[in-house]
Amino acid sequence: MAEENKTSVTEFFLTGLTDVPELQIPLFLVFLVIYLTIMMGNIGLVVLVWMDSHLHTPMYIFLSSLAFSDAWASSSVTPKMLVNFLTKNKMISLLECMAQFYFFGVSATAECFILAAMAYDRYAAICNPLLYPGRMSNRLCFQLVITSYTLGVLHLMIHVGLLFRLTFCKSTRIHYFYCEILQLFKISCTDSSINTLVVFTFSAFIQTFTFTIIIISYAYVLSAILRIKSEKGRSKAFSTCSAHLLSVSLFFGTLFFMYVRPGSGTTKDQDVMYSLIYTIIIPLLNPFIYSLRNKEVLSSLRKVMKK
Repeated sequence: MAEENKTSVTEFFLTGLTDVPELQIPLFLVFLVIYLTIMMGNIGLVVLVWMDSHLHTPMYIFLSSLAFSDAWASSSVTPKMLVNFLTKNKMISLLECMAQFYFFGVSATAECFILAAMAYDRYAAICNPLLYPGRMSNRLCFQLVITSYTLGVLHLMIHVGLLFRLTFCKSTRIHYFYCEILQLFKISCTDSSINTLVVFTFSAFIQTFTFTIIIISYAYVLSAILRIKSEKGRSKAFSTCSAHLLSVSLFFGTLFFMYVRPGSGTTKDQDVMYSLIYTIIIPLLNPFIYSLRNKEVLSSLRKVMKK
């Protein structure tokens, strides 16, 4: 009977961002506007890149892939959160919970590798401009993007597979706004130390590997920029790279504090804040970070608007 009770929990209650009734409608409206902006900004950027043949270059192929990843990450979390703002029944099944984490995790993992590929692309373009067309063909870009998503799928299959070894009997309440894997470990009545170790190991490896590529690439880029004699040339090169570095800092910083330093003294409110940054804030900001300072994207957008 004890074993049956352990395996009987198949639904969870997501507590969300707040349990204050008066805040549910205002928060719904705020996050609805944010979500619609995220989708318009990111999907619009993907469509814009593919519509304009002038943007069919490695840099913009990576940029559209990043935008797609951001839209995917937000869509795996935000719709359920919006529904929960309007209903008292905030239940989510175990399978839905796993699916939500799986799709979010695939996009987050893929984004790590895409950001690393973008850094290498900038290194090849700025440090070796004469060899750039041969090093970074469109075919290679597509191969790198496909590889990024394939690694994301394989990575998350490991974590979701290990979730099936857990049983849940401590509580049905997940004190979060989506099914975050570390929160599931907290309410498991099975020892989750193996799961935690696997999350830490894979997260540390992926983030360290991709971040190292980014740091090395930009060390060479910075050295090359400082050797440019023209002030206008230096300014243009810095402008091209600064947007990417800002996005990288936000993304890797929040993931590091969530998954490479689990249980390191962060409070529940801090964890929620980090999650909001990489599930909603970063997908909201990236289209503006990359587009508003990019003359080619703005020029292409004007052409499309005129048509």
